[in-house]
Amino acid sequence: MTALLSQAFNKAAELPETVQEQIAQQLLEDIEAELKWDQTFARTQDQLAKLADKALQEIKAKRIKKVDFDEL
Repeated sequence: MTALLSQAFNKAAELPETVQEQIAQQLLEDIEAELKWDQTFARTQDQLAKLADKALQEIKAKRIKKVDFDEL
């Protein structure tokens, strides 16, 4: 555990139990979301690589039109 996380847990331990429960619930949800994102990202690496290759081909073939953000 990092020093900062340990510090956060120590501070949280000083709070009322109901607040600790809310913090714990939010932390668990955040951890689950992070794990899900990592898994999704890992499963889509091949697709992302194919899309990147296609984009590079489009750029090399000069089929890409550069636009400013306001033009989107």
